[in-house]
Amino acid sequence: MSEFSKLGLRPSVLSAIEAAGYKEPTPIQSQAIPPALEGRDVLGIAQTGTGKTASFVLPMVNALVQARAKARMPRSIVLAPTRELATQVAESFRTYSENSNLTMALLIGGVSLNDQLVLVDRGVDVLIATPGRLLDLFERGRLLLSNVKIVTVDEADRMLDMGFIPDIERIFQLTPFTRQTLFFSATMAPEIERLTNEFLSNPVRVEVTRRASVGENIAQKAVMFSPNKTSMTFKEKRALVRQVIQEHSKSITNCIIFCNRKVDVDVLLRSMLTHKIDCAAIHGDLSQHLRTEVLNNFRDGAKRFLIASDVAARGLDISNVSHVINFDVPPNPEDYIHRIGRTGRAGRQGTAITLVCPQDLKGLQAIESLAECKIVRENAVISSVTHTSKDQTAGGKRKNRRTSKSHLPNKKLPNTNDIATKTNEKEQIPVVGLGDHVPAFLKADF
Repeated sequence: MSEFSKLGLRPSVLSAIEAAGYKEPTPIQSQAIPPALEGRDVLGIAQTGTGKTASFVLPMVNALVQARAKARMPRSIVLAPTRELATQVAESFRTYSENSNLTMALLIGGVSLNDQLVLVDRGVDVLIATPGRLLDLFERGRLLLSNVKIVTVDEADRMLDMGFIPDIERIFQLTPFTRQTLFFSATMAPEIERLTNEFLSNPVRVEVTRRASVGENIAQKAVMFSPNKTSMTFKEKRALVRQVIQEHSKSITNCIIFCNRKVDVDVLLRSMLTHKIDCAAIHGDLSQHLRTEVLNNFRDGAKRFLIASDVAARGLDISNVSHVINFDVPPNPEDYIHRIGRTGRAGRQGTAITLVCPQDLKGLQAIESLAECKIVRENAVISSVTHTSKDQTAGGKRKNRRTSKSHLPNKKLPNTNDIATKTNEKEQIPVVGLGDHVPAFLKADF
């Protein structure tokens, strides 16, 4: 279907869609919305950035518009794995419910629980929550799930990765078996298949792309490099990521740089700021207030670069992200699909660059196997970095020297004048102790 008006949505919902500027439904929307409007269970599988959120928010708004919720008894639940994704779903709900009087509460950690309890006590039509916070309120006796008509699970595979499946199972058991259940995810795992078989009733399966696929509008590249020493890997990768940024400076609108570890996010942030690259960082240890502020600054263009852990890899819809850089090869190949899915959204062109050390080669091959594609490889030439030579002197001892441009391969180096890349490391001065000399005062003849 090429128009939203042919999907069976109410005029008030269609008016909100038009006001939001959307003209045509995406494939996942055109195939998932009609059966959802019929009350059927739906299992939706589509790569990130294809409009899954509207696929369940639109029929949810359409179905709930006629009745009202009772105190502490939500009529619909949307479960999301992270605070950021839950917040994004809440924003979509506000957009599409603009012409209706539906009420909504967002239950996430890191913000005032009392404010959330006030909304729940009044009664809400839609409850958007992370599983842990929802069960917390239920166990406090502040929430009843006996009147739930629709349960939606977004990013179900991320729920699996984060260990939320037992919570999801319990929530299903607490809601009426007559509920409508909607499952949406970018990838499917055997455990998710088991869950859908157990809790979905004769679902309509909508799969608009093969599993674990990468958008055709995302150009992928692997930058291969071998550090001079294992101990120098992190330092050289920091220099290399700055070099990659310089090489793509003209085409980068904004860019997300993913690290595997939260501690590396903080170290890379300090390094980038030291080299005058304006950026911000986000990971799970930040308060919700700071995480929201960082994302808003990045979305609004106040920050051009965002350094992130995988907390930002799922569900974030920032349409103009032009580049994604994987500072580390993700340990789970499916995380790669989600990371690079932050670019190339809504039909735009995107670029994904991954830094690959020799020990990461198996991980890169696993990604290619899962995505069924060959990632272009490019050998790195790292400039302006201090190296140690392994040349031997005539006496058999190693001789250290600074590496200059004359020692690099005969290849034209990129201009790095705009972004400083010198590490300003202090030279190592050997510490002299009592074993190496006798202090003058001990030599004095008293």
